[in-house]
Amino acid sequence: MSNKMWALLTLLIGAVAHAQELPSASPVPGGIAILPLVPDTEPVPVVHFADQRIMVMRHDGRWQAVVGLPLTLAPGPQMVTVRDSQGRTREYPFTVQSKEYAVQHLTLKNKRMVEPTEEDLARITREQAIIQHAFAAWTDETISSLRCLLPVHGPVSSVFGLRRFFNNEPRQPHSGIDIAAPVGAPVVAPLAGTVIQTGEYFFNGKTVFLDHGQGLVSMFNHLSRIAVENGARVSQGQKIGEVGMSGRVTGPHLHWTVSLNNSRVDPALFLPKIK
Repeated sequence: MSNKMWALLTLLIGAVAHAQELPSASPVPGGIAILPLVPDTEPVPVVHFADQRIMVMRHDGRWQAVVGLPLTLAPGPQMVTVRDSQGRTREYPFTVQSKEYAVQHLTLKNKRMVEPTEEDLARITREQAIIQHAFAAWTDETISSLRCLLPVHGPVSSVFGLRRFFNNEPRQPHSGIDIAAPVGAPVVAPLAGTVIQTGEYFFNGKTVFLDHGQGLVSMFNHLSRIAVENGARVSQGQKIGEVGMSGRVTGPHLHWTVSLNNSRVDPALFLPKIK
């Protein structure tokens, strides 16, 4: 290979790697909007959307707002508010497109997982407060790339956003993806992060939360074993637990939720194309 061809190949590889720093844009409910802001020669701006602080990444010579869009968000015009280092504010408009998610019907043998007792409901309420607190985490941290590893080896058995019915009873949409894998299969961190919460919950079973920084939080459910402790710093690809069947399940799998600015978004947007 000539020096000229080698130099061109190096540039192409570098361009591909650079393009992979951000997740895939999908400005739909449950998706991600990516908005180019000011040149990255300026100080990093502070961005808010719907009263939530927004991740800002350096990419292609500009600061980019990486905005998680809630599944409940109505299609139509939206905007983020940007404040520069001088305290000046500016609004950046964008449009949320519509998306229709598929329906999924599941049958559960354990009736309590569909119709919890009063004692169960009290426990669920306590646990929801813990879970919501974890999803609301914000740490100022520089993130070089948002390209994730698949946390466990296996096929995606349930995609994000499914409108779910358990024993023909409507429930909340599927807020993550399910990856089929045998009990005991290793679960790894898709990105570097800090363990901010672990526990065993009524619906979610044994669970780990990772704070990746700037409002990006991952949750891993239905584990058979938790391999990390609260406060631990983990690297990308480090084992954090093992696949199980704890909580509300119909078989062994990992449920992986990604929360961005306290909005549950499609984890597939952070992965190389898997479909």
